[in-house]
Amino acid sequence: MAAPNSHRTDDWWRDAVIYQVYPRSFADGDGDGTGDLAGVRARLPYLAELGVDAVWFTPWYVSPLVDGGYDVADYRTIDPAFGTLGEAEKLIAEARELGIRTIVDIVPNHVSDQHAWFRAALAAGPGSAERKRFHFRPGRGENGELPPNNWPSQFSGRTWTRVPDGEWYLHLFTPEQPDLNWAHPEVRREHEDVLRFWFERGVAGVRIDSAALLAKDPALADFEEGVDPHPYIDQDELHDIYRSWRAVADEYGGVFVGEVWLPDAERFARYLRPDELHTAFNFNFLSCPWDADRLRRTIDDTLAEHAPVGAPATWVLCNHDVTRTVTRYGREDTGFDFAKKTFGTPTDLALGTRRARAAALLTLALPGSVYLYQGEELGLPEADVPLDRIQDPMHFRSGGVDPGRDGCRVPLPWTADAPYCGFGSETEPWLPQPPGWSAYAADRQSADPESMLNLYRRALSLRRTTEGFGDGPLDWLPSPDGVLSFRRPGGPTCVVNLSPGPVGLPEHGTLLLRSGPLDADGRLPRDTAVWLRA
Repeated sequence: MAAPNSHRTDDWWRDAVIYQVYPRSFADGDGDGTGDLAGVRARLPYLAELGVDAVWFTPWYVSPLVDGGYDVADYRTIDPAFGTLGEAEKLIAEARELGIRTIVDIVPNHVSDQHAWFRAALAAGPGSAERKRFHFRPGRGENGELPPNNWPSQFSGRTWTRVPDGEWYLHLFTPEQPDLNWAHPEVRREHEDVLRFWFERGVAGVRIDSAALLAKDPALADFEEGVDPHPYIDQDELHDIYRSWRAVADEYGGVFVGEVWLPDAERFARYLRPDELHTAFNFNFLSCPWDADRLRRTIDDTLAEHAPVGAPATWVLCNHDVTRTVTRYGREDTGFDFAKKTFGTPTDLALGTRRARAAALLTLALPGSVYLYQGEELGLPEADVPLDRIQDPMHFRSGGVDPGRDGCRVPLPWTADAPYCGFGSETEPWLPQPPGWSAYAADRQSADPESMLNLYRRALSLRRTTEGFGDGPLDWLPSPDGVLSFRRPGGPTCVVNLSPGPVGLPEHGTLLLRSGPLDADGRLPRDTAVWLRA
């Protein structure tokens, strides 16, 4: 008999728990200091025991790694640092045998400057067919010495770079990531072919990077703060692109999740119409502070955004771009904003860990699907990467003000007593692991029934086997100020205490799971969560 919350094959994505793997930092199978597909294959039993439904891989394609793999030189080839296409096919198949589906990352806004198309564009010169695949333009000013417009970068710095023949090309990220021209039919055909290439190799879905940036204002008009429409975010032409993509996915039963950062709820929901994307990341929840009123409002807003189009919400606490949850929740400002990242922000890790444990139960009890970034199940904090080892371009393009994203990308600790915590062999990893990293090792946590790892294992097991979890309605219950309490109809009740002191639990039959111990009077301490059954 199927478990109460087992997924039907056609809509598994509506309530799946999807684990994000950043391949360089997950596990090193060949001992060269860089994570790879062999390392992931060896750790598939760990992921199966954890209880995830799918694995999303950040880009594993050939790349100069100027932006951590999001500068792709060839979508049909695995970067040799990670392995081979044959190994990727084995990994997809072996994961599926364990009940784990695979999601790959596609970066349609731009390619690497080492991509064959861009090299051909540089060689062909102004006015060529090769340059029309990108955004090449003459400059402004008397001699074309000024950029074609004033568009702001998604990182810091300029969005235009001049080439020796005098033309400029657009890059919303780094100069090594030239933007593609999505008004060009070859660009559209190529990406639809890439989608088919990976669906035919057995992937179950595709995560779409920077999904709201592809289409640009044809006139390349200057950006004006507060003026709509934005010249390169959320252009209406995007929806036709994603309808074409959806037709491809439907051929294979594949699914999409879009990285869509939009403050407008109505426009956000347009991407989730039945003939476009299946799901999109919920960044409002990720960036929300640890505050009961703000969290409840964000949860309500999220569910309301998705309801008109019948799409499930997605919930995520952290990813490869964002300060790790344990660190963020231990700070005075518990929200997240790229613009506010600085060095030396004080953090209370004990407080952050307690809150992160409670947040795990809150997140996993909400309706929809959940994304879990590698190492969150180990309670890893943000690492302080030495200045001379930082590689992230966000740091350098900010003039050294932004610490960058490397702190959440440090290689995982697997074995407490092994060199480099069992990440690989005796070769130092590509990013250094901080002192004390072994305390978070998976083997040590496996032996501790109260560890973060075992909390996640129990929570995922209950989520899969208990009636009422996953996709579906949510009913808020009366609760004291600072307390979130809701019931999943026909299922469990989740109570999260964000108030200053302990609170009594509502009437219940069974305490299914707690993020931390109750007090001596059986009350729920602050920054603690429980799952209850009537």
